[in-house]
Amino acid sequence: MTQEHSATVPDWSREAITRFWDPAPKLLRSIRRYQSCKQRGTLGFLASRYWALNHRFWSVITQCEIHLNTQIGGGLLLIHPNGIVIHPDAKIGANCLIFQQVTLAGPVTLGGHVDLGAGAKILNGVTIGDHAEVGANAVVTKDLPPRAVAVGAPARIIGQR
Repeated sequence: MTQEHSATVPDWSREAITRFWDPAPKLLRSIRRYQSCKQRGTLGFLASRYWALNHRFWSVITQCEIHLNTQIGGGLLLIHPNGIVIHPDAKIGANCLIFQQVTLAGPVTLGGHVDLGAGAKILNGVTIGDHAEVGANAVVTKDLPPRAVAVGAPARIIGQR
């Protein structure tokens, strides 16, 4: 499989719950199960209420603000899920990596296999291409092409991946 193709194929093992206390994967599971149940009939609606409560619990534990209807590609990895804020209209591609204190403000689009460093801020309407990296505490105000490495506030491209 080519590296370009691997950006779109989710690696679901990245979201596996491996321990009893594994807050990030449990938060993601609650979002995914909520979205799945919401598409079903009356019983699905009732189950979605349970998963909404489950999501609320894990949101408080992790101090994350990820809306239940956010489009999240498979294989999302939240290393330290504290303080992550993701706008409901954001779109996250497959196999992304997000560290603590990251903010996706507005309808941001992340391509596949994007890595966001701790404290990164991606502002309204920005699109980040596949396999891009954003450094810690960077403030991205403009679109980033695929494979770009960006750092600083405001972020500037310093190389290619």
